[in-house]
Amino acid sequence: MEVRCLIVDDSPQFVAAASRLLELQGVQVVGVAATGAEAAARASELRPDVALVDIGLGEESGFDVAALLSRIPVILISTRDEDDLGRPVAAGPAVGFLPKSGLSGAAIRRLLSGPGET
Repeated sequence: MEVRCLIVDDSPQFVAAASRLLELQGVQVVGVAATGAEAAARASELRPDVALVDIGLGEESGFDVAALLSRIPVILISTRDEDDLGRPVAAGPAVGFLPKSGLSGAAIRRLLSGPGET
């Protein structure tokens, strides 16, 4: 399944590395954004299948940005483990969480397929 992805992260180095990795794994990175406002505009314009949203976006919270992108599935990402976040990912609007170190096309597809599906 081809997946069209929007990456929302304020680290240009991470965006470049993640884009290369995901493109090699069959995930088309259709756009990037560094803020919630940019993410909302890009999502509306590009209509991706999923948005990868960094939990720590400088002054913004990735949880808040995920709520702005309610029309598309959001996967929250972070350099921290989910257990270290303090605010449960499951309580928010995201379909799931991936540590940046575990980011892959297969992991994205798994989260998008829903529970119990492969």
